Order: sequence, then structure tokens, then C-alpha cells
Amino acid sequence: MSFGQRGGYGGRRGSGTGFGSFKKPVEVGKEYDVTISDTSRRGEGIARIEGFVVFVPGTKNGQKVRIRVTQVSERFASGQVVQISDKAAAPASEPTGKTSS
Repeated sequence: MSFGQRGGYGGRRGSGTGFGSFKKPVEVGKEYDVTISDTSRRGEGIARIEGFVVFVPGTKNGQKVRIRVTQVSERFASGQVVQISDKAAAPASEPTGKTSS
């Protein structure tokens, strides 16, 4: 059996209409409001926009942030935080500013 006739192992079939040809729901330079839903093995936050994965360094699971997309590849995108939307990251025991005298 000759693998050369069929493209061998891992060869792409078709005319580029596979996984990478769908319209991605994000664009470089645009801003999106997202919620970090997971953490990658490298410690980056993971957000999803219409199911498309966006890695956001410096974020934590559960944070709501506004990001700017910096790079888009075939299977994922990368972004940077523009603004932290939620105040949930502040400790609950933070002083209220009232003094008891």
C-alpha cells in the first residue's frame, strides 16, 4: 500500500474548506466584554466568544473583563485586558471607610 497516493499521514484533504476556513467571531484590534471561564496550563485565562477560545494573560477564573484581541490564529485568539469590569476581585473584608469612635 502506498501512502503517497492518498497524501500520507496527517495530510490535508479537500480544497481548504476544512476546520480553518470558518469565519472567526473575533477580529484583531476589536474589543469584547468577556468572562474568564477557565485557566490554561500556562496560567492564562480562557474566555470563549461564540465558542472560539481566546487566551487572556493576567486574568483569573470568573473575572469579567474587556479585552482587545491582539492575535487570531486558526484555532484560537489572544487578547489583552483593557478594563476589569467586575469588582468581585476586591476582598470582602475591605474596610468601608467608617470609623467607630
